[in-house]
Amino acid sequence: MEGTMKGAYLPGNSTVIFKDVPIPKPGHGQVLVKMKASTICGSDIRAIYREHVGKGPEGYQGVVAGHEPCGQVVEEGPGIRRFKKDSRVIVYHISGCGVCHDCRMGYMISCSSPLRAAYGWQRDGGMAEYVLCDEKDLVELPDELSYTDGAQVACGFGTVYEAIQKIGVSGSDSVLVVGLGPVGLATAMLCRAMGAQHIYGIEGNPFRIDLAQKLKLADKVLTPSDSNVEEILALTGGKGTERVFDSSGSDKGRATAIRAARQWGKIAFVGEGGTVNFNPSPDIIHPQKTIYGSWVTSIWLMENLVEELVRWKLHPEILVTHRFPLDKAADAYSLMAGGNCGKVAVCFDEELK
Repeated sequence: MEGTMKGAYLPGNSTVIFKDVPIPKPGHGQVLVKMKASTICGSDIRAIYREHVGKGPEGYQGVVAGHEPCGQVVEEGPGIRRFKKDSRVIVYHISGCGVCHDCRMGYMISCSSPLRAAYGWQRDGGMAEYVLCDEKDLVELPDELSYTDGAQVACGFGTVYEAIQKIGVSGSDSVLVVGLGPVGLATAMLCRAMGAQHIYGIEGNPFRIDLAQKLKLADKVLTPSDSNVEEILALTGGKGTERVFDSSGSDKGRATAIRAARQWGKIAFVGEGGTVNFNPSPDIIHPQKTIYGSWVTSIWLMENLVEELVRWKLHPEILVTHRFPLDKAADAYSLMAGGNCGKVAVCFDEELK
């Protein structure tokens, strides 16, 4: 495929710029994917859009933005083994070396090689008409799911699914989700599908509170305050919740997550950035609680998640409150940065409707 395409870049200073760049040609083991949907992640806002604060894996290298791409293969390079022209695909957004220990476990997110390159961070991502992908980074998108569903699996829902796998959620559990941004809403949505007995949320943004209530994702949503722990204890017979997820990335939010967990409870930290202050003996050692860190997911668990979404008839796109065409990407990033939204998507073709 010849010609040029428009791509969105993030120079910092809460700005989006567009460049016309050549449509890439797939090499050995690569495919060209026509973009259908590319959703915006909070990490884009935190580490790239406002100012370039990311280092290492979060170091932005001036590439086409967007690490939640989903689309359709339109051109094959030589050596392709599974995904052919017209395949519907989700892009696992970290392209690892493939031979380090973590890559061999499927956790390219933790690739230890200098060859590691994340789409939208160190190699061109999904905020363009086409994206060049290594075949090994692709996950099949079933016909039952939309491209906008798939874009969220690429990062947000995959991240949540990993955290749930780490601490486990079942019908025996009540759950607290601290922070009901897109990741927190996805957490509540998946926990509900897995049978969680009660789901409680903590969120200060009125738009997101209304969205959680409208979608019936939480039994009760509390606003952030110094009394949140006592409120959760009151809702749970003085026990606290068996499972807690923090997606707030805030010191107070994380401390609440720890203290609101039941004795022997499990807590997953998913929200990036920030700090946390707690007292080890009364907060985790004596009540024998466990804190898990969880970062994105493995490609095999992402494939499992796609299968589960079809089985549960669950559509992540219900969290998308705003859709923009590519030429309005600046508006999309600005809205996401302001927070008065659910998930924000840049869409192409039929996904824009």
